[in-house]
Amino acid sequence: MRLLSLFLVLLPFTLFSQSIKGKIFGKTPSGNEILPGATLTLVGTPQGAVSNEFGVFEINVPADADPRLLVSFLGFKTDTVAIAGRTYFSIYLEPDAKNLEAASVVAQQGGSFISALQGIKVEVINQKELTKAACCDLAGCFETQGTIQAQTTNLLLNSKELRILGLSGVYNQILVDGMPMILGSTFTYGISSIPGTLVDQIFVAKGANSVLQGFESISGQVNVVLKDPNPDKEKFLLNAYLNSFGEKHLNANFSTTLGKSWKSLTSLHLVQPASKRDRDEDTFLDLPLLTRLAIYQKFTVGDEQSAGWSSKIGLRYLDEKRIGGQTTFDAKSDQGSNQVYGQVVQYQQPELYTKTGYRFTPQSKISLIASAFQHQQSAWFGVTQYASKHLNAYANLQYEHLWAQKHDLKFGFSYRHLNLDETIRFSNNDLERTFAGDYQRQERTPGMFAENVFNFEQFSIIAGARVDHHRQFGWQFVPRLTLRYNAGDATVIRANVGRGLRSVNLFAENISLLISSRDIQFSESLDLEKAWNTGVNLTHTATGETLVATFSVDLYHTRFQNQIFPDYDSDPGLAIIQNFRGTSISNGFQFDAKFVLAKIFEAKFAYNFLDVYRRTGEQKIQLPFNARHRLVSAFSYEPKNKQWHADVNVHWMGPQRLPNTQTLPESFQQPDFSRAYAVTNVQFTKVWKKLDVYAGCENIFDFRQLRPIINWQNPFGEYFDTAFAWGPTRGRELYVGVRMKW
Repeated sequence: MRLLSLFLVLLPFTLFSQSIKGKIFGKTPSGNEILPGATLTLVGTPQGAVSNEFGVFEINVPADADPRLLVSFLGFKTDTVAIAGRTYFSIYLEPDAKNLEAASVVAQQGGSFISALQGIKVEVINQKELTKAACCDLAGCFETQGTIQAQTTNLLLNSKELRILGLSGVYNQILVDGMPMILGSTFTYGISSIPGTLVDQIFVAKGANSVLQGFESISGQVNVVLKDPNPDKEKFLLNAYLNSFGEKHLNANFSTTLGKSWKSLTSLHLVQPASKRDRDEDTFLDLPLLTRLAIYQKFTVGDEQSAGWSSKIGLRYLDEKRIGGQTTFDAKSDQGSNQVYGQVVQYQQPELYTKTGYRFTPQSKISLIASAFQHQQSAWFGVTQYASKHLNAYANLQYEHLWAQKHDLKFGFSYRHLNLDETIRFSNNDLERTFAGDYQRQERTPGMFAENVFNFEQFSIIAGARVDHHRQFGWQFVPRLTLRYNAGDATVIRANVGRGLRSVNLFAENISLLISSRDIQFSESLDLEKAWNTGVNLTHTATGETLVATFSVDLYHTRFQNQIFPDYDSDPGLAIIQNFRGTSISNGFQFDAKFVLAKIFEAKFAYNFLDVYRRTGEQKIQLPFNARHRLVSAFSYEPKNKQWHADVNVHWMGPQRLPNTQTLPESFQQPDFSRAYAVTNVQFTKVWKKLDVYAGCENIFDFRQLRPIINWQNPFGEYFDTAFAWGPTRGRELYVGVRMKW
């Protein structure tokens, strides 16, 4: 009721001003460059704005204000622009003859950059960055980044998760166009189902972030923004890809205008399976046979920055089948057989989402965000049959008001609906496993939230909180706070602290429980997972005559109050499931450096140190499959004529602790730690006006973890385990592709 009252009180005050917006460019010897961070001030007032990382600005002008705008940027002449009778501007600043060096080196964003203007540290990956690697799907879009690590969760089916701060991918919130679409049953294969050609931008933030999208986001948030229909910029895109294993990808996007106001984007994504390969002769396929069909449709109308209605509607249908296992496995006749081992997963997933808003004035708007999907899956993992049906719905009604011309208030209500039915059966139970049965989960979670961004001259505060009522666990309170300080024109310091929660979808999110010979022991009823995350980071940009350098340092600490982590160490024949309320910590340090030389050569370096552990009594136990030290470097060269570019990235992974196998027979025991290794990827792209041809090699030096499957000779025996993949297993991969666009 208090939030509703505040809404009614603020609404009348949103009707008496005008919004002016536009984009700022600087004229340089190499052409017009966008100017992120340009300052705009209304003449005769302290009121102003700063252009964002794309050079875009928006400023509210009271009716009685002087109709002139003062625009300035280091290295360019300050200009005064008359705004009477206009609502949109493209402003071009002339270089300042007194400082030609600064004028010729404009802060350029490149393919990836850290947003200097947002309160929360956000790493932005755009389409330019995605062309530097194959990026067949979302899981492959982070090859040049140090923050996210794509980790294999099922070796035989090549499923992956995105890890931040060394924690499982379930602890970071993955959004699609700002909506929670990858969770529960969609978690295991969801990040591989989005083609890179459909991605417009990816926003990556560490730690506990905004409360607007929910109470998750313990280790971070990944928001994948899909392309909007834009027939003026890209009417048609065709991408075809083939790798040396014989796997084929075909993607096509088509944009058009419908009537006077609606725009449409239609996308088709097809994958055909590779040929069968078994290089290490362990009788198991090196990569699964993947077949995928996805059809995506997006409609847009209006502009959410303009007065009146605007809407985005997205629909997608996904049908996928993965087959892995022994080379002689026949998916039609051998499913459930205890003679030939195989894994088969097939699922269908229709989904729908929409964001519809109405802007009352430049300072206020109301938005309804809603999404729903149904994931229906059938699978065999050897003699284990798994079936699931997951219905998920989400709605968020949000009001936004810009008050005192610079502070931004958002508040609203949300509702989550989850209905998950899972069935587990064994066609043969010689191992006497006990977890067959029907598992059902239902959640109805209403919530309310409020978040305010306080913007001051050099300082900003983001304070947010939400309250949700969980059907099983009652009322839950989630507070979060972010501080940002501009320590000069080129240095930004940020700090954030917040609480995160999540309910566990045990089998849907931990597929490794179903693919080994282990039995599962449930020690108690499972509580919510709860954690506090604290972080601080510093970003500094230095410019010279031909060099732009960006440095970033992050420190993050995550402390769990309760964590559910399958215990594989206590008993090699069991996975013990229980609440762990003891000490469970993730400490993460990351250093990034990026250098852009003469706008033609780019070098990036990232170092990660991770200390992820739990304490049992006095013993400190490092969590498995986490390298304490990791290095990522990426190099790009693109001549000024932009007719081609070459890209190289190198990943070095330090030793990782492996699960304890000392109680296994000696022939099956594994070392305590994996070996360190490095993987190098290269790509060359030739660019014409409407055609790109690219070719590359992943893992050019052919490093492989040989025979990662324990007891591969007896896949139905009690020691069979596929969960020891700590490095690449399929070796060198060549690929070639073509992109056509007009």
